[in-house]
This record gives sequence, C-alpha cells and structure tokens, in this order.
Amino acid sequence: MPITTKLGKKSQIVIPKEIRNIVGITEGDELIIEAVDDKIVLKQKPKSYSQKLRGLHKDVWKGIDPAKYVRKERESW
Repeated sequence: MPITTKLGKKSQIVIPKEIRNIVGITEGDELIIEAVDDKIVLKQKPKSYSQKLRGLHKDVWKGIDPAKYVRKERESW
C-alpha cells in the first residue's frame, strides 16, 4: 500500500500513521536508515539485539545431534 509523503524544509519526512501502526513504531523510537541500490530503507532499531537474534537459524541444526557433530569434527583434526 504505497503512500506519498513530502520531504520537508530540513529534509525531514513524516511517516504516515497507517505505516507507523503496521510497523509498531512510536515517538522516540530509534530507526536505522540505509540506502540499498536506489531505495531508502528504514528499520526499527531493536531494543535488544540479543532478543532480536534469538532463535536465528535454529532450523540449521534441525535433526543433528550437536555432541555427535562436534565429536566427528574433532576426529577429523
């Protein structure tokens, strides 16, 4: 759902309420801004990076016994 906004005098933009509600950002939240190709990407800065990364790639170890894996790796040395 594209919404148009204007760049203000001090290069500021207003993020429309509909978008703020969808993303869950409120006044005072910190945002990360980056340029990707010809796009401007805004992301909400996580309040806790450890909580944000928790469980990342958990499916990589699905069906693998960590103890057996480590033992096999050590034997290959």
